[in-house]
Amino acid sequence: MSLLLEKSVQLVDGAGLCSGRLEVKSSQSWASVCEADFDQQDAEVVCGELGCGAPAALQGGLYGEGEGQTWDKEFQCKGNESLLLDCDTSDRKNNTCLPGNAVGLTCSEPDDVRLLGGGSRCAGGVERYNQGEWRTVGADDRKKEAVAAVVCRQLGCGSTVSVLPGNTTRGFEVH
Repeated sequence: MSLLLEKSVQLVDGAGLCSGRLEVKSSQSWASVCEADFDQQDAEVVCGELGCGAPAALQGGLYGEGEGQTWDKEFQCKGNESLLLDCDTSDRKNNTCLPGNAVGLTCSEPDDVRLLGGGSRCAGGVERYNQGEWRTVGADDRKKEAVAAVVCRQLGCGSTVSVLPGNTTRGFEVH
């Protein structure tokens, strides 16, 4: 039996799971990360932790400012850690993070398929990247289970738990 791990990083106010302003969970609340405390190796760890592809853009203020607190440590990842919170940290050199300097991160999409709108990268409606845009994947009832198994395996999500009708006429959801 596998335990669901509580997520410790998220990208918010972006276009999807793989882009947005970086927030780290600290004492049961979310904190934005200052751009000065974050670099390319740190970004690689975050993108990998979220199941996304390689970092494509890293820029302060790209996705707005956080409403709450700011993370008070500088990350010192080597780039091979599984989780951002596994990385070494040090005290911030500068005690302030100027407005407009919250880390904005865009990771590339992990593959040519994705699950969208299901609350995690391993649940949601099936979409496929084709000719420069994401399109809903449809399958007749006999093939949905087989397609779901392939998508779950390709995304590294384990085995299929359920296949449900989607909110479109042709699509379906996988969990």
